[in-house]
Amino acid sequence: MAGKSDEEISAYFERSLAALQSAAQDRGLRTSVAAIAHAIEGSIRAGGKLLIAGNGGSAADAQHLAAEFLSRFLVDRRPLPAIALTTDTSVLTAVGNDYGFEHVFERQVRGLGRSGDVLLAISTSGRSPNIIRALKAAREIGLVTIGFSGANKTEMADLCGHFFAAPSRETAVIQQIHMVAGHAICALVESALAK
Repeated sequence: MAGKSDEEISAYFERSLAALQSAAQDRGLRTSVAAIAHAIEGSIRAGGKLLIAGNGGSAADAQHLAAEFLSRFLVDRRPLPAIALTTDTSVLTAVGNDYGFEHVFERQVRGLGRSGDVLLAISTSGRSPNIIRALKAAREIGLVTIGFSGANKTEMADLCGHFFAAPSRETAVIQQIHMVAGHAICALVESALAK
């Protein structure tokens, strides 16, 4: 049993490492991360804020990234305005009950978002109905739309001004790459705005 477990663990780490190496060596992905950081920085400099949405593990990632912006990442600096649209259970359950779960992020984008703000929408599949609706609402209002997804081609990419496609089709590996990209974005924005 121990030998089989060791092989499975090793294989998982190898898949993760291969995807991270692929992302690190992809100039287009690195350019995308820099452009996303620049868009968020520009919005915050202009008085805007970052809204972040995702489901399941991506909801946890949304909360994680919002915390990095509001608290600190690598250096002490002023708090940067970021809101995870995944945390208010009263809002989520009210909207889900009254309008349907596919509207839980859209309603928040319409109520909280302003032209020039940024929506970072995270969906490993790129097909989450509530993420698609939130992106459509954000475009209507004039938010900068950013998407994080995986390697599958989906409608989500067409709704985003900036799109980061992790080079994997495995949900857990996609999420790992999203967090590495998210941390790189936090570091770039923090560095630019801490000066």
